[in-house]
Amino acid sequence: MQDTGGSGRETVYTMEATPLKFGPGASEEVGWEVKRLRVSRVMLVSDPGVVEAGITPRIKELIEAEGIEVELWDEVRVEPTADSFQAAADFAVEGGFDGFVAVGGGSSIDTAKVANLVATHPAPIMDYVNPPVGGGRKPPSPLKPLLAVPTTAGTGAEATTVAVLDIPEQKVKTGISHQYLRPNRGVVDPLLTVSMPRAVTSSSGLDVVCHAAESYLARPYNTRPKPKSPDDRPPYQGSNPIADMWSSKALEYGGRYLRRAVADGKDVEARGHMMLGASLAGVGFGSAGVHIPHACAYPIAGLRHEYRPPGYPQDHPFVPHGWSVIVTAPAAFRFTYDASPERHHRVAELLSGGPIENPDENTLPEVLIQLMKDVGAPRGVAEFGYTEEDIPALVEGAMKQQRLLVLTPKEVTEEDLANILRESMENW
Repeated sequence: MQDTGGSGRETVYTMEATPLKFGPGASEEVGWEVKRLRVSRVMLVSDPGVVEAGITPRIKELIEAEGIEVELWDEVRVEPTADSFQAAADFAVEGGFDGFVAVGGGSSIDTAKVANLVATHPAPIMDYVNPPVGGGRKPPSPLKPLLAVPTTAGTGAEATTVAVLDIPEQKVKTGISHQYLRPNRGVVDPLLTVSMPRAVTSSSGLDVVCHAAESYLARPYNTRPKPKSPDDRPPYQGSNPIADMWSSKALEYGGRYLRRAVADGKDVEARGHMMLGASLAGVGFGSAGVHIPHACAYPIAGLRHEYRPPGYPQDHPFVPHGWSVIVTAPAAFRFTYDASPERHHRVAELLSGGPIENPDENTLPEVLIQLMKDVGAPRGVAEFGYTEEDIPALVEGAMKQQRLLVLTPKEVTEEDLANILRESMENW
């Protein structure tokens, strides 16, 4: 007889996944998909680069061909802020839309999620932001239909319940998280990523790898306390057998195809597998969660605004999300190794494409560092303008991400995070 909760430990885990349509040319069916959602007036959310590439105008044309009214919001900011979310939310509130379509990377999809949230249940954005940074308010009922059309292979935002934002005045990144934020449907078309610059391919692809690795290595779901009510069960529940399946396949695809996608943007097979990997990892970490690398990434991206990444828009300094995550991953997984050596070995084997003899705590970090080198990632935290003097402030920002850190497979202290950041200043 299995434990049904007498120990006070969690015995239940959940998995919810966005229905996905996948394949080269899938985006040509967007109008049909929007019509199926039974909406008549759509807010189309995108960013200037995707508009300029001709992708957004084509999507708008396809939706309008079905007799659906469309208004375009094309002021999405790469790495959104509370203010940029608010601007989109104001547009949504005033527009009287009954559906939303997001076209772009995670920034566009997350902006659409929040615009939909505030338009459906009006409140200041900070009321919805995860505590302790914000109020942690929960939407009382489902939102309006949202269709997500990703143009990068990274965040998996088409499959997740989270919207990430930068709060400059607090020098921290955080998120809004609730199951109602999950898009109703995702249309994943590898052809939309063919024009993605090499640096964007690198950063977004490394985000896929980190999502999958962190979720596979997260604290097991059944070591968490049982919630008093199902309503209190967090979206990020810890590693579990279902999430493991999705994360494992994403790791395999990242190890096999990311280098190819960076080397040749027109390699549609590699592009397709990385897009599929992003969605798979989104489902995996949407159930299991992420921990140290993402917790450290938020202050790395939010504390200083000096870095201007090559291959990205140069209108404002920022640290691309995938790069902010990957720089601490080698040291973080060296730290977590003794909590589950066999699972760390498995991640290394999935990424490297085969068995590894005599693995130890350095095996997975070495596999990751080689991948980082091969796809042109920054060497470490120092490349973003930080020095060891910044470590206390970075630790303070990371410690605010308790929603993530509780998923670390072993206890992590401020001193542990300081050591991880110190090791991560330069990975090679």
